[in-house]
Amino acid sequence: MTENPANDFIRFGPFEVDLRAGELRRNGRKIRLQEQPFQVLAMLLENPGEIVTREELRGRLWPADTFVDFDHGLNAAVKRLRDALGDSAENPVFVETLARRGYRFVAPLNASEPKTAPVARSRRYWRIGPVIAALLIAAVMVGWYAGHRSVAAVRVAERRLTSNPENDPVIGAAISPDGKLLAFSDRTGVFLRQVGTGETHPIGPDIAHTYFVSWFPDGSHVLATRVGSPLEQPSLWSMSVFGGAPRKIMDAAERGVVSPDGSQIVFVRGDYSHQEIWGMQANGEQAHKILGEPGDNVDALVWAPDGRRIAFVQSRYQLGWDDAEISLYVRDLGSQDLSRIVSSPRLRSALAWTPDGRLIYSLGELPPSSQNDTNLWAVRIDPRGWKTWGTPTRLTNDSDAKVRASISADGKRLSFLRGADAPGVYITDVEGGGSRLSPLQRLSLDERRNYPYTWTPDGKSVIFTSDRDGVFHLFKQAVDQPAPDLLVGGEQSVILARLNPESSAILYLLGPDPRDVDRHVRMMRLPLAGGTPQFVLQDPSINNFQCARAPATVCVLSEFTGDRLEFFTFNALTGEKKPLTRIEGPEWYLLNWTLSPDGSTLAMAKKHRVPGPAVIRLHTMANGRERMLTLKDWSGIASLDWAGDGRSIWASASSLTGMRTLLNVDLHGKAKAMLQEREKQLGWAIPSADGRHLAIWISSGSSNAWLLEGF
Repeated sequence: MTENPANDFIRFGPFEVDLRAGELRRNGRKIRLQEQPFQVLAMLLENPGEIVTREELRGRLWPADTFVDFDHGLNAAVKRLRDALGDSAENPVFVETLARRGYRFVAPLNASEPKTAPVARSRRYWRIGPVIAALLIAAVMVGWYAGHRSVAAVRVAERRLTSNPENDPVIGAAISPDGKLLAFSDRTGVFLRQVGTGETHPIGPDIAHTYFVSWFPDGSHVLATRVGSPLEQPSLWSMSVFGGAPRKIMDAAERGVVSPDGSQIVFVRGDYSHQEIWGMQANGEQAHKILGEPGDNVDALVWAPDGRRIAFVQSRYQLGWDDAEISLYVRDLGSQDLSRIVSSPRLRSALAWTPDGRLIYSLGELPPSSQNDTNLWAVRIDPRGWKTWGTPTRLTNDSDAKVRASISADGKRLSFLRGADAPGVYITDVEGGGSRLSPLQRLSLDERRNYPYTWTPDGKSVIFTSDRDGVFHLFKQAVDQPAPDLLVGGEQSVILARLNPESSAILYLLGPDPRDVDRHVRMMRLPLAGGTPQFVLQDPSINNFQCARAPATVCVLSEFTGDRLEFFTFNALTGEKKPLTRIEGPEWYLLNWTLSPDGSTLAMAKKHRVPGPAVIRLHTMANGRERMLTLKDWSGIASLDWAGDGRSIWASASSLTGMRTLLNVDLHGKAKAMLQEREKQLGWAIPSADGRHLAIWISSGSSNAWLLEGF
């Protein structure tokens, strides 16, 4: 590429490229970029301002003897590069497309850095006289700045404020009004850190789990959301930064934020899909509901700098797989007027309101970036909060999720949590007649998200989904295999996979095609022996399905229909559906279910946010009769799957102290703890057909507080 190390470092806009190390950074933060997109960038930077043809890129990316769908592969590589740069094909800031010819790097490079010498290519771009070259570069820079101010005008500085290790995440953090202190919480307590020196000390006794903190404007107290156990509701507490006993302000309340003048608090009340926004005086008096309807979830909540309005991100479940309406609203507390500022299914839970009238929020990235990556954006709103002014500006452009933002009183410092989770597939053997599990063995070694759904009939390979390609695809991997085999690729996400009753084919769901206005979820069938996938059925509201094992032939699917969960039997070959039963009443949308191997019984349980002792509901398919298994020492069943022999159920639940545990529950309700995780998240356990092996998803994760300045 180049013989001179000094020429391996190139800057443009807010980006820096180290060609020798193969790294792309924005404002010092490394951006994840795959090998082929990076090679495209490197070749464009070697020839700035010149056309690099598609044929030249092909020679760089793929050897002559490599068989590949070149057009698709190159288009995908360029798209990934543009996503990493925050660029677009329609209005290119960095990479311009020349139809059917190639690409050109159009942004000015930092003149203080030596440029890489191209190999066997003309250098006429750099042979212009010094004066003409300077004028040309200046003209390009002026035009680039004027046309793309949303990118060029932002010179944001990021730095990390906390250094918690993996699996000990920071779960709440807020910058003080003067911008000098950070209050943050993790599993061990609540702490105060000097932003300038990093000096840290605990505040208050660790009487409960604290997962959200905000500041009173006097800078001497923080408002904390705390919960004692999974069976308790959260409550709001005032904690002095100088120590002393916390003071409870309100029961059945969480995520409270204090008004700029310190006189009022707004907070969230209710459980998942029944969340409401409430207000009260700072001492806990005159509590009153502000807004909220059944089906609402409040993802973020902040005050306007004038203290007369609030902004919040609200999501409402619609139909289909993970289909939600998510919007950013402003509510005037005097007139009660409500205005929608931004609406997008990509909105996430970071929100701040700057003194100069901007709302800062987070958006999930589009494929091929990881679907868990989010970045911060800012949009200016008019003084009354009715509408936006101008174009939203991207503040960050890198991987990981950004949540729980807070801002200093002068608007110069913004803190947020930056984290990532990495669910992996782990394998274990059921030993001692079902009394114990062997040591866990990790199947998937990559850092992307992987979810197991079934085993091959011989119990030697796991079938799972992974977003290692940006979009969730379907893979198969033997327990002794170093890397998986791709089964289903493409642009649409694979969101669930099971075996048909004969165990001869994989049935899987494809997420909605963005071009499909009806947002159908499609079920497909792929022969295990290989072949072309076949269409089975489609519907916009499928959320789960499962089949029994031969000689049984029954398959069951469930659909969300707005106010109930409906069950159908279906033919795995023809797709024909027949109504089976329905679940209505409170919290129907919190239900998980699994079908027994012989097809006789549905086991159902509510998800982990539901307080109280865990209950498994057994529904007999033949006559509709039901009985309950109450697990008095456990709460919040997050997942459940029948054991291979159908005589027990594998369930992920919480102990009374909050320990996530994998249980084996017999059909009399006796639960045995088989695996406990103190640090990681523990998900579902999928048994092989013979019941000898389990594939479990276990997620490691990290989260730390970061500081943003210059935004």
